[in-house]
Amino acid sequence: MSAILTDRIQLDVGAFQLQHITVSIPKGNVTAIVGPNGSGKSTLLKIITRLLEADSGTVKINGKLAHTYKSAEMAQTVAMLTQSKNGLPEMTVKELVAYGRAPYKRLFDRMTDEDHGIVDWAMQTTGTKKHEDRMFHTLSGGEQQKARIAMALAQKTTIILLDEPTTFLDIAHQLDLMEMLQTINRDYGITIVMVLHDLQQAAHYCDYIIAMKNGRIAETGKPTEIISSHFLESIYNVQAKVRFEDDYPVIIPLKTLSNSRRL
Repeated sequence: MSAILTDRIQLDVGAFQLQHITVSIPKGNVTAIVGPNGSGKSTLLKIITRLLEADSGTVKINGKLAHTYKSAEMAQTVAMLTQSKNGLPEMTVKELVAYGRAPYKRLFDRMTDEDHGIVDWAMQTTGTKKHEDRMFHTLSGGEQQKARIAMALAQKTTIILLDEPTTFLDIAHQLDLMEMLQTINRDYGITIVMVLHDLQQAAHYCDYIIAMKNGRIAETGKPTEIISSHFLESIYNVQAKVRFEDDYPVIIPLKTLSNSRRL
């Protein structure tokens, strides 16, 4: 069953185009969207969450057309974390996480006991409870990202979208974050979709991969089904050796292909 289904999405923005994007994102899984820079990965997430409007085509979320959702209903169904952390006012971690309850509140509504319980659960789940009284901007990059994920969890959505969640993190914090997201998916059944650049992490931590190139869907499938030397060549224009060890891909890049050989 699809959590998200796009049908013939088209977007033309100057020199960039999304072309006939029809893809099904499975419900209850961790899905990675991969591909070269400029292939349309982040743009697709923005269209799904209505941050951008496509020129044509449709998006269904949990079987319902996305454009029919009211704003609050959409925010109670899909949480989106963009790359940018700019624009956040100075606030404590707990205040930031509590902001995730906004879709359920009317103006000037106070936090209920239920709201406080959900905020505590979100912080406990992400390991940020110990930082609840610290100012968000004083945290390390990895802890900031966990706090933002806690805010998304506090929305109590069935779907979380993340745009390059491991960007600017060192390898230890990247793996810690990916393991946390995998655990959240396993324990709570939340559909997680994220744009990733590290193909080995995408293959190891994700159940499903959507590969994009030049504004199109190039390949989809389970990591063990689609990741190969041919995949690296056709998607990334890179010659590489690929083998799997216990379902984990070992990718050894050899060289970038010359322009004459690029597909």
